[in-house]
Amino acid sequence: MKQIQLNQVSKRFGVFEVIPPLDLEIEEGEFVVFVGPSGCGKSTLLRLIAGLEDVSGGQILINGEDTTTIPPANRGLAMVFQSYALYPHMSVRNNIAFPLRMAGLAKEEQNRRVEEAAKVLNLTDYLDRRPGQLSGGQRQRVAIGRAIVREPTAFLFDEPLSNLDAALRVGMRLEISELHKRLATTMIYVTHDQVEAMTMADKIVVLQAGFIEQVGSPLELYHNPRNTFVAGFIGSPRMNLLTGKQAENKGAHTIGIRPEHISISPKKGDWQGIVGVSEHLGSDTFLHVTSPDFDETLTVRASGEVELAYGDKVYLTPDLTHLHKFDDKGLRIK
Repeated sequence: MKQIQLNQVSKRFGVFEVIPPLDLEIEEGEFVVFVGPSGCGKSTLLRLIAGLEDVSGGQILINGEDTTTIPPANRGLAMVFQSYALYPHMSVRNNIAFPLRMAGLAKEEQNRRVEEAAKVLNLTDYLDRRPGQLSGGQRQRVAIGRAIVREPTAFLFDEPLSNLDAALRVGMRLEISELHKRLATTMIYVTHDQVEAMTMADKIVVLQAGFIEQVGSPLELYHNPRNTFVAGFIGSPRMNLLTGKQAENKGAHTIGIRPEHISISPKKGDWQGIVGVSEHLGSDTFLHVTSPDFDETLTVRASGEVELAYGDKVYLTPDLTHLHKFDDKGLRIK
């Protein structure tokens, strides 16, 4: 069932169009991630769905109802922001219950919902503490709890993990994914971090300059990028995008090959190269190799025990079954 539908939705600030007319469908229960570089319009698009920004054109349907002009509080959505926005003088219990109190729910119903949300988020032991007595991850869970108790049609997350350190981000990423499985509620999540997008999403929407470049599952985008932008944005490290005679020999303006689809040898191969900087990550080593066959530096994924040093002469062999071809407009050649 199509739960949220955008029909030719656009947004202008004065004469500047930040989101040209676009269409998008989000199914009930999906975890959809909007991803793209800073300034691509992903947070603006989320705010249009939430009703925090006025639509310049088009329609937003939620459960089949036109909500384009309906106030945010009446759309049945709950938003979690980058900032926790907790009341420092209130306990965790009262922070979570705040939207219910504003809605005039009975005290017994407030307590029931708060207790249930706290159990889901492992916050039961912290209900009587104040935000200043919690870690960053715990405070983010309180902000999520405040959204859960509203029992919304869908959750909207606007870069909720940006203020956390690397270890906490990984932990919270898993917690939000687990929460989605347990609640089975539609979630729309905005991030500039494509690793978050790849690991959390059922469906990814890749945005650039307000345009939707591609929509699909993480693996679909990874293995079949529609253009060089998606190819270079999705994946860590990014896909090697190479131009020159070798690309022309394969009937393309640009060829793409991911680091794990290139084998490296000190003895023989299709392309010559010189090893530059190596990044040792334990199980893997990423080698940055310059080659006279291309203008660009290639990134190659190798075993963590690879015995190659800076300046070594090597040979590279691409797996042609995983070679991507793009034309001079950056579009995929089928």
